[in-house]
Amino acid sequence: MTDLQTLVERLEKAVGRLEMASHGPGAHGGYGGGSQNGVAEYVQAFDSLLAGPVAEYIKISKEIGGDVQKHAEMVHSGLMTERALLVTASQCQQPAANNFSSLLKPISDQIQVVQSFREKNRGSKLFNHLSAVSESIPALGWVAMAPKPGPYVKEMTDAAMFFSNRVLKEYKDVDKKHVDWVKAYLSIWTELQAYIKEHHTTGLTWSKTGPIATDGGSPAPPPPPCGGPPLPPGPPPPPPPPSANSGGDDPASRSALFAQINQGEAITSGLKHVSDEMKTHKNPALKNQGGPVRTGPKPFTAPKPSSAISPSQKQPLRKEPPVLELEGKKWRVENHEGASNLVISDTELKQVAYVYKCVNSTLRVKGKINSITLDNCKKLGLVFDDVVGIVEIINSRDIQVQVLGKVPTISINKTDGCHVYLSKNSLACEIVSAKSSEMNVLIPTDSGDFNEFPIPEQFKTLWNGQKLVTTVTEIAG
Repeated sequence: MTDLQTLVERLEKAVGRLEMASHGPGAHGGYGGGSQNGVAEYVQAFDSLLAGPVAEYIKISKEIGGDVQKHAEMVHSGLMTERALLVTASQCQQPAANNFSSLLKPISDQIQVVQSFREKNRGSKLFNHLSAVSESIPALGWVAMAPKPGPYVKEMTDAAMFFSNRVLKEYKDVDKKHVDWVKAYLSIWTELQAYIKEHHTTGLTWSKTGPIATDGGSPAPPPPPCGGPPLPPGPPPPPPPPSANSGGDDPASRSALFAQINQGEAITSGLKHVSDEMKTHKNPALKNQGGPVRTGPKPFTAPKPSSAISPSQKQPLRKEPPVLELEGKKWRVENHEGASNLVISDTELKQVAYVYKCVNSTLRVKGKINSITLDNCKKLGLVFDDVVGIVEIINSRDIQVQVLGKVPTISINKTDGCHVYLSKNSLACEIVSAKSSEMNVLIPTDSGDFNEFPIPEQFKTLWNGQKLVTTVTEIAG
């Protein structure tokens, strides 16, 4: 029965290859279902997305020019790389996990290119534009996010909101072109979510009848260059004859076995007595005698999946040099570690300070300044006099901020551990927080001490019949 089933499977594969050869070039496009002109339906839908919001985003980026235009070209290359994978999926069956990782590598590399461009251009005047794109570009990895690729794209889109809102705030009354740029860019991911919901709800859809995709993303094996279709393989070899020494059907062997079992208690009479001198735990000298110690086979361990780059091949992270300089109207304080005497003085009202990747350091800002931003810092202490705009803390941990003068707004975003010491002149300060934890505000007293108050992290939302009403809840325990 097994041989017959194997023959049927081989015949089905042979028929599949004959059909592929008879359809000729471009016939694989039909594997995606609902194809037209050799292109699968969901590839055509992706082309519509490229021709719609993506084209609008590229157009406005070219009008803005500069770093935004270069960044947009990189994003477009990533989307075209993803289209190539969709074409492969419409023509081929899903490969094994290790081969699929190889197919995803071009997309992963392009995401790294987009994000590296932002890191290399932190001094750009359009840094918020670059950041909005870099924070959300990992959405291209939805092809590997089964069974919920749609929510993954939504999460990456939300990651771009912080910087896209900064672009809107900066340009809404200055240049409408930048506002249109934000709308066009965000619409790409909104349309992509709708596209995924319709065509790839639980993950990338692969062909069910095409050949299995290989590392290069092409069908395997390729059709012959000329001549007729390949001949179907021959029948499998016959099963080997039973061994003469197996003894499984020998009646004499079975009779001898049952005779030994039926001896009852006498079956142990043939066992050899082991004295204490022969036991290793009773006689430790036996352990030191010569001869190798025989061990059993090693336990089975599942093979680890091979990655594109092994940990030993990864390049060590290059440590960037510390920076403390005034660049135009921006003070750049970057890559300091263990520096307790960082000082910014001679400030002007139009200047801003950007603090990036500073660890175990203290920064003192003297005078009046427009705004201060802390980004990706750890165990940093900030002391400043007056800020007329906003103090922003982003993607940081264990931050302490002390206000000596006045500040109208403090924003805490994606930060774990933040203590804000207010002065008596800054008690009217507004503190806005999102996706953060362990936040405390310290209020000065008449005696010179501080009273500590936690910022709520737990909320309760109810529907009152007309709208959602959210209130702060006390953490039980």
